Amino acid sequence: MAIKERVGLVVSDKMQKTVVVAVENRAPHPKYGKIVVQTRRYKAHDEENQCKVGDRVRIQETRPLSKTKRWQVTEVLNAKATT
Repeated sequence: MAIKERVGLVVSDKMQKTVVVAVENRAPHPKYGKIVVQTRRYKAHDEENQCKVGDRVRIQETRPLSKTKRWQVTEVLNAKATT
């Protein structure tokens, strides 16, 4: 069985070792054809607390780590510049 991977944007980093990642899915509506954006939010494990809000990250499915956490951050693709 293949391991699921998603790329999304960090929308919250207020928890310890956990980030909330929003993953967008853009698909045409089956009847009308308009592109519809569906957003799914995943809680992901971030061991080093390196992710910040606005970072683009790759997450990977893993065993259940808590009641709602089933994903882990594998890499930070684009870190948001802090000024």
